[in-house]
Parts: sequence; structure tokens; C-alpha cells
Amino acid sequence: MSWLLPRLGVNIDHIATLRQLRGTPYPNLVEAAKIVEHAGAQQITIHLREDRRHIQDQDVYDLKKKIGIDMNLEMSMSPEIVKIAHKVKPEWVCLVPEKREEVTTEGGLDVKKYQKKLAVLIRDFTKKKIKVSLFVEPDLKVIALSHELGADAVELHTGRYCMGAQKALGKKSATVAAHEFKRIKEAALLGEKLGLHVHAGHGFDEINVRKVVALNLIEEYNIGHAIVCRAAIVGLDRAVREMLAAIQAP
Repeated sequence: MSWLLPRLGVNIDHIATLRQLRGTPYPNLVEAAKIVEHAGAQQITIHLREDRRHIQDQDVYDLKKKIGIDMNLEMSMSPEIVKIAHKVKPEWVCLVPEKREEVTTEGGLDVKKYQKKLAVLIRDFTKKKIKVSLFVEPDLKVIALSHELGADAVELHTGRYCMGAQKALGKKSATVAAHEFKRIKEAALLGEKLGLHVHAGHGFDEINVRKVVALNLIEEYNIGHAIVCRAAIVGLDRAVREMLAAIQAP
């Protein structure tokens, strides 16, 4: 590994969700981002969805201007969103699949289906000096294709592993968790071999993240829901610090 400790990207979408529930000016996302930064996170992650259910266009501009750590902008391949990303120039964009009816992103990007479009998007972002991550399933063929298309990184979708580890899938939980963990390990090994940055996200909490961290293969974790839920109990600063401890001193 070329890094000393894994990075933590804190997804603050759900803080914006609280604001949007009643259309209030609070909680303030810039204030939240500064707390996250002060607590030691290395990145702010936000998803500007096409339906604008939480993060709004102005949030993206305000955060990029006012935070002192990297921004990771999760986004679909929508031309409207691409245009905003080109203008804002976040350090990273993470291309994700998006369905209007979903509660949260349900799986990885279909890289094979959209490879021609992805190749153009990656080329154009690279020209703007914006690094590109693809949110993908931990599948070896998908990892190899992501590399061929010129992506800087893959972010492995860890949702099924996390649900299994949380025993949320009933009697098959342990089996699913073991199978998905194996897929994550193999995908991360291949990504590292190919020279890709390997990130991971979706469904992590302070407990289930530790086994993945122990692989010593993942460079960056993007975690939001668990941190914001914990923050409702202990505050955002402490919640971020606890998750940092989970990934950097497991």
C-alpha cells in the first residue's frame, strides 16, 4: 500500500435530508462540513441527485468554496449534473447508478452497458483535472473494465456484505457476508494490481467496517448514514472521531 492509513470520506447527504424535510435553513451544511473537517476526516462526500432530494446545487458550490478538505461528488451520468461538476471542479467525482424510486443507491454501475459513455465522461473529467471513481460491484471483470476505461479509482459497493454482517438477511446473513467479503477482497487485490485506487462504501458501521479494514487493501472509506445516525446521539464531532478510530485503529 502507498498510503499510511485509510482515508475517511464523510457523506453528509442525510444532514441535508433533515433540512429538506421542513424546508428550513438549518442544519447548515457548511457548518456540518467544518465540524467533520475539524474532527479529522479527509473528505466530504455528497450526492447531487437528479431529483435533488437532499443536496442542492448551491450546496455544491458553497461547500467547494468553504471547506478545506477534498470534495467527492457522487453523481449520475446526467448531462445537467456533469455540467455542474465541470464548473465546480471537485477533487473527485464518483459516477453512480441512480433510480428515482430508490431510497439509496442499490448496486454498482453497469460499466459494461455504459462503457462508451463512461469512456467519454472519464476523458472529459481527466482533461479538467478531476479524478474519477466508478461505484461498482466487487466483480473482477468490472474492475478490469474500469481500469481499461481509464478510471482513477473504483469504489466497491459493500451493501450486501454489510447487511449480512448486521444479520439483516435472516438465516442466510452469515453466508452472504462471507461470500461478499471474499468478493471484496478479490476485487481489491485486482484493483491494487492494476494500479487503481480502491475505495469502499455503502452500509458500513463501526463494527462491520473493521473486518474489511483488516485486509489492508482499501485506501478510502465513504460512510454517511451510520455517522449521521450516531451523531444524533453523541454529536457529529464525536461520531466522526469514532468512525476514524474504527478504520484507522481497528
